[in-house]
Amino acid sequence: MMKKVLVIDDSALMRRVMSDIIGNTNEYIVAYTAANGVEGLKIIEEKDDIVAIFCDINMPKMSGLELLKTIKSNGIEIPFIIISAQGDAKDTFTALELGAMEFIKKPNRIFVDVEFREKINKALFIASSINDKDGVVDATYKSYRTGKVVKFYDKQETGNKSQSIQPNNERFKDVSKSFNVKTKKLVALVCSTGGPKALQSVIPKLPKNLAAPMLIVQHMPAGFTDTMARRLDEISEISVKEAAQGDVLKNGVVYIAKGGTHLAVREEHGKVSIYFDDTPPIGGLKPCGNIMYSSICNLFCYEEIVCVVLTGMGADGTKGITELSGHKKLYVIAQDEKSSTVYGMPKAIYETGLTDVVCDLDEIAKEIIKKVGVL
Repeated sequence: MMKKVLVIDDSALMRRVMSDIIGNTNEYIVAYTAANGVEGLKIIEEKDDIVAIFCDINMPKMSGLELLKTIKSNGIEIPFIIISAQGDAKDTFTALELGAMEFIKKPNRIFVDVEFREKINKALFIASSINDKDGVVDATYKSYRTGKVVKFYDKQETGNKSQSIQPNNERFKDVSKSFNVKTKKLVALVCSTGGPKALQSVIPKLPKNLAAPMLIVQHMPAGFTDTMARRLDEISEISVKEAAQGDVLKNGVVYIAKGGTHLAVREEHGKVSIYFDDTPPIGGLKPCGNIMYSSICNLFCYEEIVCVVLTGMGADGTKGITELSGHKKLYVIAQDEKSSTVYGMPKAIYETGLTDVVCDLDEIAKEIIKKVGVL
């Protein structure tokens, strides 16, 4: 049976395009459409077979934000995906704070944008895994980019395993003792689906005198990361900024990779600065965590690296951290399955045996502070 999706957008053209893209998956169908939030709310209240909602932000009568607030206040839990224009960045992050599962940037040329189709396809997979009532998910989707069937981990795939997952302390059982408070440390974090909301549970808990700089790669298109950085800076004690070319790393500052660019670091004359690697997207990702971690291998200034892997689809970060483990002393923190929106990236790094701590999202900041210290 085809899984039913609701598309809400005041543009008839966008509703038609979304219907075509989703219908081509052979697993989902746009069974319901609405031109505004009022119409959408009526459908949501009347139908109980909707597996995902794709919704525009700016619409007449009732906006996407107003609709999201309403259904959340009514206790309706249907995966909600925002379809956002670049100019809607602030509202997009408000939607994520309210509980939207994901957002997808509207393309300029919707008929030929393969990346747009790919993101819709991935969002459907994630929504399906969240909705699955039997705990069994076909964790695959067909990539529009390559035509290949791609497999991803998700939070249902391993059942209740998160309760029994323990840190791999055999490889680094003395690492907490060996982390020297006098050595220079760097924190490098990667996240994807569910990341913006997860970061709001981590960054505001970090002190302004954290004894290390922090690099963050959140998979996000151009035009959105500056808004995210500003929002995190407003609600945090620690300083947060969108990374800029040439930024010299300083303790107590969080640098978020600019959307649509690869964040990397290099060392010159004893100082470490940020530069934008012009490598094409890696597996559709730009920024890509693997590039960030790989660039850290070449630093002499920082002797100890705290790697953090939060919620996200796929395995970004695993290759880079594995490479980094051959060059630096690491302490690897992974978010647990239970608190992850998608248990893909944290699971991938855990399965390498490099992970030292697997913990709930609420404990991530405490683990970082414990290993890095304060000035």
